[in-house]
Amino acid sequence: MGVSKLKRMFVAAAVITAVSFVGTSVLTNAQQQPQQDPKQEEQKKQQEQKKQEEQKKQHEQKKQQQGQQQEKKQQQEAQKQQQETQKQQQQAQPRQQRLPQPQQQQLIDQQQQRLAQYREHLDQQQRLAQEQAAQLQQQNRMAQYKFQQQYLARLREQQLSIQNARNYNYGGDPYFYTPPSYRYSRGGRYYQTNQYGVGLLRQAVNYGYEEGFWAGQADRQDRWAFNYRDSYAYRDGNYGYGGFYVERDDYNYYFREGFRRGYEDGYYSRNQYGRYSNERGTILGSVLSAILNLEPLR
Repeated sequence: MGVSKLKRMFVAAAVITAVSFVGTSVLTNAQQQPQQDPKQEEQKKQQEQKKQEEQKKQHEQKKQQQGQQQEKKQQQEAQKQQQETQKQQQQAQPRQQRLPQPQQQQLIDQQQQRLAQYREHLDQQQRLAQEQAAQLQQQNRMAQYKFQQQYLARLREQQLSIQNARNYNYGGDPYFYTPPSYRYSRGGRYYQTNQYGVGLLRQAVNYGYEEGFWAGQADRQDRWAFNYRDSYAYRDGNYGYGGFYVERDDYNYYFREGFRRGYEDGYYSRNQYGRYSNERGTILGSVLSAILNLEPLR
């Protein structure tokens, strides 16, 4: 083989090697390029997602602000309407029948005396409540003990509100200038009151029924004999009474009438006198009317 031919073969081999190297480099670059693109795309996707989340969050905040503004506007409108209604009622009051000023002052004086006596009575009841609680613990009547503690807690809250009534605006309370419109009887005697006093008597019966239901349920859980008179709440009879509108004895009487019926329903797990749902008890309207036996004044 000649030298020229060898040179040509050498040159051809070099060219083939160079072309192969270039092809390999191009292929390598082509293979590496897709490995970088997914990372960039993922980052881009995350940024886009983050941007969308921020936009969504801003939209929700804006929507919430609009809802709050709308709610505030509705409250303002409702308050405005209420003020307008009160204004109309105040304008109509001079045309309504009102008690003479001396009778109004007499009711206010009676009310202030009633409140002072009631405060003293509540202080005395605390000692009796402690004695009853100790007795229940000795008898291992834990369900009844728990009920009594809850009753006393509600009574203490009520007592605080009564203490804050020292600066009560009697002149702005319609009870003290509204003539009687009903009468009711208790113990063979008749008493007169207006719709505000009647509302309190209805409340006494309903509160009594609710408390009685809990007390009866507690005695049943303790496997204790039926005895509603043994309950401290029955003997106290003051829950829901703030010292206003009617005498304490009247409120106690109607509270106990509701309590006795609620105790029976709770003890025997029935709904003969009322309904109990969502942790609240309500006496039947027909039973309430029969207990109060109100007579409109003509």
